Amino acid sequence: MTRDRSFLLSRRKLLAGAGALAALPMMAPISVAAASGEGRFVTIILRGAMDGLDLVQPYGDAAFAALRPSLALKPETGLIDLDGFFGLHPAAGDLMPLWQARELAFVHAVATPYRGARNHFEGQDILENGGHEVGEKSGWLNRALAVLPRSGSRQAVNVSGASELILNGPNDAQRRGAHYGLALAGDEERFFEELFSGDEEFAKVWSAAATTDGGGPPSPPAGATRATQISEIGRMAGSLLRENYRIANFSIAGWDTHVDQKTQFPKAVGDLTTAIISLKEALGTEAWDKTVVLAVTEFGRTARENDKGGTEHGTASVALLAGGAVAGGQVHGQWPGLTPDQLLDGQDLSPTGDLRAVAASLLQQQFEVSPANLTTKVFPGLTLDGASNYLKG
Repeated sequence: MTRDRSFLLSRRKLLAGAGALAALPMMAPISVAAASGEGRFVTIILRGAMDGLDLVQPYGDAAFAALRPSLALKPETGLIDLDGFFGLHPAAGDLMPLWQARELAFVHAVATPYRGARNHFEGQDILENGGHEVGEKSGWLNRALAVLPRSGSRQAVNVSGASELILNGPNDAQRRGAHYGLALAGDEERFFEELFSGDEEFAKVWSAAATTDGGGPPSPPAGATRATQISEIGRMAGSLLRENYRIANFSIAGWDTHVDQKTQFPKAVGDLTTAIISLKEALGTEAWDKTVVLAVTEFGRTARENDKGGTEHGTASVALLAGGAVAGGQVHGQWPGLTPDQLLDGQDLSPTGDLRAVAASLLQQQFEVSPANLTTKVFPGLTLDGASNYLKG
């Protein structure tokens, strides 16, 4: 296959086959929901299992460096110190002004209830449906719309050619806008074929999704880079939130770093950073000051790196909180440690917090949703052990 021949991913086929192709470095659809009040709430789904141990590295844990000889950093080798124990990956350096302004925080060692086969599509399903089992028909953010204070605005709009489970459900969600497909050059195509060679499930989805005809979604305009596409997504979400809407969701893929994580992970981190900065710029100061951004992933990655310079599917990861409403400058959560007896199944960062509880606390603080509604309607079966003060005020 020559470099000038497009290799398009059909999102329709991806969704029909298995939801969303988690490993591709592309932006997935945006969904936006209208709600009453001044506050804004944005969820970003990091598809592919984002390595929280790489984004927010526990360099102060004595066991960390030995587990990751090629991935672990220290402040003297480029890691950006946060609090003397945790450090931020240098690819996220453009977010440091938010940290310094106390508009950026993290919650470490969190996970959904999923403890299955570490399957992306099962993990994403549970992440988005907010429950314990695969197969729920509604998403937790859609259910949240029913318990937010009402207003005259339309309740929800999906800015894409396809919906995502997190905003699917009985509450009205209109569609607006379009999204790009991803044209892959020959070397990029070969990279993904190699990446999926050891993962039969992903290989099947890749094969079903990849076409050489015009049946997929529209290609980016000539000359549009990945960074340009991502900036446009962030700006689009920010503009909608500034003018008419109060809740938005979009996804960033490219986090499935089984191979060459040292090269691949910074690209995905750069995407996330670009999206947040573009969102902030489009919102403007007044709206940003009332915004909460929650970036989450289906599960984390193994504590120990593999022999291909990557990591395998794990359990706990980190959640990112950003926005002017966030009580930033902190890494929240109970650190479980990384010694063999502290790792889950001897390989994963052990979860010490429920990711759903983080989202529930944010909804409670941002929109005054009652604990009863959160634990019966939004996240059925969730136990809240007291509110966590992730937000200002």
